[in-house]
Amino acid sequence: MLPLKDKDKVIIKKMLAAGCCARCVLRFCCVSVQAPYKQPCQETLRQLQAFINNTEDKSNEATAMEENNNSHNAALSEEPAYKRAKVEVAEEADVCVLCLGVLQHLCDVTQATRIADAVKKQGYELDTLVLSISLPAQLCVREHSCWLHVKEQVRAKCGLLSKDDVIQVKEAFKWVMQDLLGKELGGVAVVTKSALEVSVGFSHSETDRDCHFLAATCPDCFKPTKNKQSVFTRMAVVKALEKIADAKFLTHSPCPPSRPSSICTPQDVHCVHVSVFVAGRYNKFCRSLPQTPWLIDGERRMESSVEELIAAPVLDAFRADGFNFSSSGREDVDVRTLGNGRPFAVELLNPHRSRLSPDHMKKVQESINASSEKIRVRDFQMVSRDAMSRMKEGEEEKTKSYRALVWTRKSIRPDDIIFMDDIKDLSLDQKTPLRVLHRRTLAVRQRVIHSMSTRFLDAHHFHLSLKTQAGTYIKEFVHGDFGRTKPNLCQLLQTDTDILELDVESVDVDWPPALPD
Repeated sequence: MLPLKDKDKVIIKKMLAAGCCARCVLRFCCVSVQAPYKQPCQETLRQLQAFINNTEDKSNEATAMEENNNSHNAALSEEPAYKRAKVEVAEEADVCVLCLGVLQHLCDVTQATRIADAVKKQGYELDTLVLSISLPAQLCVREHSCWLHVKEQVRAKCGLLSKDDVIQVKEAFKWVMQDLLGKELGGVAVVTKSALEVSVGFSHSETDRDCHFLAATCPDCFKPTKNKQSVFTRMAVVKALEKIADAKFLTHSPCPPSRPSSICTPQDVHCVHVSVFVAGRYNKFCRSLPQTPWLIDGERRMESSVEELIAAPVLDAFRADGFNFSSSGREDVDVRTLGNGRPFAVELLNPHRSRLSPDHMKKVQESINASSEKIRVRDFQMVSRDAMSRMKEGEEEKTKSYRALVWTRKSIRPDDIIFMDDIKDLSLDQKTPLRVLHRRTLAVRQRVIHSMSTRFLDAHHFHLSLKTQAGTYIKEFVHGDFGRTKPNLCQLLQTDTDILELDVESVDVDWPPALPD
């Protein structure tokens, strides 16, 4: 039994006569119970007609009883008037003028099978999904036209219906399809929020021009954008319909909408999984390995990079379409990263596998470490997007420790460098280095060297260990960068100095959490 009221019969009659399908009639009757939408359209139509017949029969029965009182004998020999009364109700149109067949012909087991096959083909590991629908923008125009068609008469009779009360096509489509799709996928739950989104789209070229008049009547609502093929987006059309006066709308658009000759065309099914994040710490033992691919004028300068060595096994394990690599700072191609390593994270784009056990993650780590002697990964684990902010905090707020091999032009003795062991919290003004000026904004940055210690090697070489604020340019502190870093080691030792080797010994960011070996 449909959850309808007497006031709904006005809407039912007008909409069926206009060429609307049974499910769209339910939508305009504001039926928010899902069960009626899930039954076949023909069954819903039969029940709608029975509802109208029953209502009319009650009125006719009252008339018949009055006739019985006036002519009892005639009533005995003649069939009552209410039984003879036939209500003429329009049959359901071949193609609904409102949904263009989406709820009428494209909302059944056949479509559920088509969508499920597309999802299975892409090989996702899933237990839930969210179904999203993309409808032609002209459906908004047709909905508005039908609303104007029933608005005045309905409001005059009951004054209860508003446009916001009408159930959306997308909502009704999901109510019908979610159980069918879940069944086709072997019990997968179709929910309102899930990491996997399955998008189903429809187009209808026959009625594409239905909304074109809005561009002339509301030109400010339709602005060309780089990423959109057409200015007639659903959002733009809705905005225009909110602005246009009813009388003006009716001069450009038929009311009720014109009857189409074809149904919507289903588009390809698209699936996308939200990103998954993994993190760890890496050591780099090679002085000829960049952190990221080194390209100059489109040509590779190095055969590999830290991010590629890490990402390849990870992409394979999660079956992801792509990745974004980030880390807590970066080292130059000729700088090693030692100690407990540098924190890094990898965002995996559209992963087809989204969960790996700790044991499986350990195997991926072992695979990375076995692929090259140039790097080593530790503490490899899955993390949340929010947790990645801990790594970014370390880029400017934490400290880092380095060891540099320094050359001096003039001869030195241990006593010439030992004074630097006592220097604490030395403030530097560092103008953007010449070597990175092509990719970083010209600015003077204040940085702090918290402490230094020296170890004499010979008359022209010594080791310099430093603990600094993150973001300090160590090479420029040592050689001065033509005076762009002040003070610098040349000024402190009163001789030309240069850096021959540099190692990162620690990145003091307590993230990601350490894991047992």
